[in-house]
Amino acid sequence: MLEIKAKLKTARQAYNVKVKGQLRLPFELRQKSRQRATLVSGEEVALMLPPGELLRGGDLVVASDGRVIEVIAEPEQVLDVRCGDATALAKAAYHLGNRHVPVEVGEGYLRIGADHVLAEMLRGLGATLEAMTAPFEPEAGAYGGGHHHAEEEPAHGARIHEYGEHARDHDHGHEHARGNAHDHDHEHDHTNGHARDHPHAHDDDHEHAHDHGHGRRRHRK
Repeated sequence: MLEIKAKLKTARQAYNVKVKGQLRLPFELRQKSRQRATLVSGEEVALMLPPGELLRGGDLVVASDGRVIEVIAEPEQVLDVRCGDATALAKAAYHLGNRHVPVEVGEGYLRIGADHVLAEMLRGLGATLEAMTAPFEPEAGAYGGGHHHAEEEPAHGARIHEYGEHARDHDHGHEHARGNAHDHDHEHDHTNGHARDHPHAHDDDHEHAHDHGHGRRRHRK
């Protein structure tokens, strides 16, 4: 099967790039970096882009046989949102942003995927809506699906922009071993004068040093 692993970073105007295929995908599928798809010609391809890579209409990708494939934003059902003035349009954008909705921002309009619940909200804000079939290119960086780890796909509907990947082990000022069984020395400092027995659920031999303010005793379990 033909594999597509990278976008062509060079602008097509820079060289005489010959496009030898087209890949038509709606926005939802252009967010997925790994999937099987079909070229306009009917040929199956395996999309294997870096995690988080977003395809835009007009992008060029390189296939494993050297062919350059053009990405086409497939027209889909969308709502064209318009308001009486810029302030009202900004308010509509604000409320959509609060709901982490992918929004395309154009000159004097907003565009979202067809959604009857959001349509009612927007009408309540005084917006005028028009259902249409058109390519959907939401604004990049306006929202995110929280954080995710490098091997995971971003959450649905919010793959355009990542706030930054987090290390798998978070730093809380202390380290935890992944297993329950571990060999270590540790100290407990009790300065309030009490000397209670503390249960420790460790599965292996280890040494404890307890300091109760009246001298240090070391014992082995």
